[in-house]
Amino acid sequence: MSISLDGFVAGPDQSVDDPLGVDGLKLHEWHFQADEPGHEADVAPRDALLARRGAYVMGRNMFGPIRGEWEGDWRGWWGDEPPYHAPVFVLTHHAHEPIEMSGGTTFHFVTAGFDAALEQARAAAGDQDVDIAGGASTVRQAFAAGAIDELMLDVAPVLLGRGERLFDDVQDPGLEPVEVIHSPLATHVRYWIGR
Repeated sequence: MSISLDGFVAGPDQSVDDPLGVDGLKLHEWHFQADEPGHEADVAPRDALLARRGAYVMGRNMFGPIRGEWEGDWRGWWGDEPPYHAPVFVLTHHAHEPIEMSGGTTFHFVTAGFDAALEQARAAAGDQDVDIAGGASTVRQAFAAGAIDELMLDVAPVLLGRGERLFDDVQDPGLEPVEVIHSPLATHVRYWIGR
């Protein structure tokens, strides 16, 4: 997850125009510029981020800006071919039929909570990894459930001041840093959890 120096993974006031909240895209400049000269250190973290997983769990805010009952034909931020290429289980309080997209991504909407979404994702993934894609609330629920084995934080030299914090009310999961990669736009730290 990309994160600001002050602990935010998204800015405030998420909208169609600001999918990651106001100034939230600043956290991902390392990702978008990885192929530019001088940013070679960002290529391996970017490729790890985009590596195919067996399934994903994400929160409704990560899927889109719609609050309350579903309206219209929202199909996510990513266009016709999302980058997941696997089943994605979206936490929501409002039922929705699955949405099949190009490239093998199907969004499934789970109203029974994080544990149910994780169980469905593990079943769909088989022997492959399940990625907790975000946002902040979903990752906090994953920490509370003891469902995270490894965490990659891409720390951007940005102060957002407000937005969605990653570690609010998270009990210390026992982070053990095992790899650090520096670049001009982020410091990438891979942690093992509770080992």
